[in-house]
Amino acid sequence: MPLIDLHTHSRYSDGMTKPSEVVVESAKRAVLLYALTDHDTTEGVEEARARAAKCAMKFLPGVEVSTCEHEHLHFLGLGIDLQNSAFQKFLKDNSEARIIRIKRIIQKLAAAGVDITEEDVFGRVRGIVSRAHVADALRQKGLAQNRQEGFRKFLVKGAPGYEAPIGASACEAIEKIKSAGGKAVIAHSGIVKDIWDFDKWVKCGLDGIEVFYPSHNEEMIQTLLDISARYNLFVTAGSDNHGPGSGRTAKPGMEIPAAHYEWLLKIFNL
Repeated sequence: MPLIDLHTHSRYSDGMTKPSEVVVESAKRAVLLYALTDHDTTEGVEEARARAAKCAMKFLPGVEVSTCEHEHLHFLGLGIDLQNSAFQKFLKDNSEARIIRIKRIIQKLAAAGVDITEEDVFGRVRGIVSRAHVADALRQKGLAQNRQEGFRKFLVKGAPGYEAPIGASACEAIEKIKSAGGKAVIAHSGIVKDIWDFDKWVKCGLDGIEVFYPSHNEEMIQTLLDISARYNLFVTAGSDNHGPGSGRTAKPGMEIPAAHYEWLLKIFNL
């Protein structure tokens, strides 16, 4: 089956490597279709596009938009117009909401006696700040062994530094993606199974579902395929690779049935 990867991250958000390096690793795995989808920013897309062209890899400009409705309810925007000023303003607003949240997290941790400052966190950020940067700062200070432990001990619901997400609603995310000429795809769908609301999301304009994803087992994949057929949503695949040291280093590329791959090429005129 063809290998594609429409969900990857670089150091412009919470990934560990340059956009061009992520593309090269994908090319080494013979990924045929690729998108860089950093959180709430498109800053690395042109760098990734240029390297993908050199690697003769089909490419889609992308982004992953966070929502305020759930920690992991995110929507991939694929094929977006990077020059759409209203969409860039939307991403800027969402990224500023991230800054507010992270500052609140740091304040909560400090109030709980955790030795961490804004400089510890923001001093390591190259692009969009996230809780991953807080976890990395905690690891740097010896308060966690790795990013995952940092989350588990300090940042998840019930932990001393937990702060609910703020920013766009699910429908706003979908609508903004589409207003920029993109297709809206629910990311890592299985992770948010408890809050599925496909009736609402489809009415808002949802176009696709990320079905093939590292944590989705065969049962989940079939369930999502059934949903995609019911709502006539296209199917995507993504590794959600964040790079070495992130703890989320699934190999670039996910297999997708040839029929779904051909459908993607047709939808995006590739």
